[in-house]
Amino acid sequence: MLSNTLYELLESVSDERSFLEFVKALIHDRYTTLEFPVTIDGHQGEWTNKTIEGFLEAAKSWAEDSQFGISPGLKPSNSWKLFALFLWAGRGYE
Repeated sequence: MLSNTLYELLESVSDERSFLEFVKALIHDRYTTLEFPVTIDGHQGEWTNKTIEGFLEAAKSWAEDSQFGISPGLKPSNSWKLFALFLWAGRGYE
């Protein structure tokens, strides 16, 4: 399943190259889910936020709610991975 690969790429982000590989996979993941029907709760595959404004609002909300990853203990010292987490959150944070 692509989502497992996407998560593995998220976990391996450590520099510019791995960040861009993650972004490439995130884009592919989104395009793949466009084939899925929207469920009654508004999900399309594993994507909750299907518009750019919804995606950015969710990512911003995650950053605010988690103090940019501090509260769940996720905040990496690597800023590339932190921004990848921000994008990951935009995909499904509500």
